[in-house]
Amino acid sequence: MAWLDAIADIEDLEDAEFDAALVAELERRAAGTISRPIRFSTPTFKEYATSELKGCGKNSFPAFSITAGACGLNCDHCQKKILEPMIPATHPDMLDQKVRRLIDTEGLNGFLLSGGSNKRNEIPYGRYLPVVEKLKADFPDLKVAIHSALLDQPRARAMESAGVDTVMMDVIGADDTIREVYKLDRPVNDFEETLAALCTTSMEVTPHIVIGLHYGRILGEQNALDIVSRYPVTALVLVVIMPFYARPGTFVTPETSDVGRIFMDARERLADKQVLLGCARPPGMHKRVTDAYAIMAGLDGIAFPADGAVSVAHTIGRPFEQAHSCCSIKLGSEVKPRLTSPCAA
Repeated sequence: MAWLDAIADIEDLEDAEFDAALVAELERRAAGTISRPIRFSTPTFKEYATSELKGCGKNSFPAFSITAGACGLNCDHCQKKILEPMIPATHPDMLDQKVRRLIDTEGLNGFLLSGGSNKRNEIPYGRYLPVVEKLKADFPDLKVAIHSALLDQPRARAMESAGVDTVMMDVIGADDTIREVYKLDRPVNDFEETLAALCTTSMEVTPHIVIGLHYGRILGEQNALDIVSRYPVTALVLVVIMPFYARPGTFVTPETSDVGRIFMDARERLADKQVLLGCARPPGMHKRVTDAYAIMAGLDGIAFPADGAVSVAHTIGRPFEQAHSCCSIKLGSEVKPRLTSPCAA
């Protein structure tokens, strides 16, 4: 049975509208990806449950913000709201104490370190890196991920020396988007230079591309894919703009078919890399269709999958697994048993 007909029988997708030509093209290209396992990631920094999967229920991989809710940019697409679910850690001692307490009480497996940037899109992690280094010395199996923002090679090397495992950054492919959405006077080349600096280290480098970042329009995404394809990244994370973070009327929601085509292009252009669908994307039926396209396109992971995602994987014959860590921690690098699984037993 053709995929379009098969997924029409999935209850959670019975009201969904799919692009028939796109689904047919995804099915035609599926021979090289259908056997790839897909990981459904349910990080523990927010509550999660669908009709098919449940979250862990414990803080096994939380996100910390070193600036709490403060950010010097206040970009049009975010309005600082992405920082709100994170645990404040505005002093290095605060981070150290909270991580150690969560290891003792919640079976912490790792954490994401993030924060608001300054007006040059830089995050001042320097005084936190000794804490990361000490935590990694005391708990060698602890996984540490970090949002780098823009940086130079010395700061990339400092993160590596501290023991950071995975580093993430946004790659933006259009100067107009940087200037208009971020209100930032830095060119696309600065983002590529940051990626280049990170890729000289031994850290797992996981760039992100925000689909529809230019007020919901598709603008610099293909150039961003070009940039990422030039470097030995560990994985690429794709997310979709969420207009409800923005001021009313400033953004439109990208068409799911446009999103699906970018998934298809990313899979083809990074055939030997992990390509993942991250946390951020519009909710409701848009999310269900988006996630279905990600599965059909052969992406390797989805964070907080929508209702129907497991059924789509079953229907087209893709194996899947569930993990409670950040999706940017690559497949095959899960934490070892020394830090006990908080959802066991």
